[in-house]
Amino acid sequence: MDSLRDFLTGTADLRIPEIRWQDVVDVLSIAFLIYKVTMWIRQTRAWSLSKGLFLITGAFLLSNYFGLYTINWIITNGVGAGITALIILFQPEIRRALENLGNNSLFPVFSSGGDDSSYSVLVTEIVLAVFEMARNRTGALIVIERNIGMGEYQKTGLLIDAIVTKQLLMNIFEDKTPLHDGGVLIRGSRILAATCILPLTQSEIGHELGTRHRAAVGASEVSDADIIVVSEETGSVSLAKSGKLYRKLSKETLTEMLNKSRAKSENKRVKVGGMFRISIGGPKEK
Repeated sequence: MDSLRDFLTGTADLRIPEIRWQDVVDVLSIAFLIYKVTMWIRQTRAWSLSKGLFLITGAFLLSNYFGLYTINWIITNGVGAGITALIILFQPEIRRALENLGNNSLFPVFSSGGDDSSYSVLVTEIVLAVFEMARNRTGALIVIERNIGMGEYQKTGLLIDAIVTKQLLMNIFEDKTPLHDGGVLIRGSRILAATCILPLTQSEIGHELGTRHRAAVGASEVSDADIIVVSEETGSVSLAKSGKLYRKLSKETLTEMLNKSRAKSENKRVKVGGMFRISIGGPKEK
């Protein structure tokens, strides 16, 4: 009984530390940072490579537990070189993350709401142009930017900055014109640049597919953009999204996929921004 009384007395003397508002801000900031880093990794090739890091970490813990000294020594001595290798390996992603530090993909609470009617017009213009070019066997590569900025690829092309229209897209990709090579980058309702150079995927997507398709999949692996491809050889329409290529699409399917992708992109902003979203100057085109 004495020991029980002493335990209860000691428990009663314990005091819960006072939680300051600074502590709440500190914890929420770290949680937000971890969330953004995780989402960034999942949207780049770092996600697949990070699985290897988890395996190495697991092997290190198991080697400690079971006393596998040789494996433990190799992993321990390879950490320094591994960190340097990771910095070199992920240099493009690191540069892109720093470049996008202040854009909407990192601070979506400051993004304003989009206009559904203007986006519907945008999709209509793009789809009409795409299937007209498909009918004429005109090759095309169209990048629709979402939350992750693609300014790095915009710099490789020729600045245009014009409203998206069916006629303009068809003129850009007309064969033997100065702008038909490379990709067109669309942000909001405007064509930012043409002849943009996109990264080629290293994944196997089929030997029958050419450079446009490889560039489309490659760009979708390092961003959340929708990339539309029109095959010059077959006239088929494909959409690259999150490292996957959806082929032989119809007008209806392409329109539905673009609308769903936009809705998903908006939902990501709302989840983070929530009730703290700031609308500047009223409704604005995405």
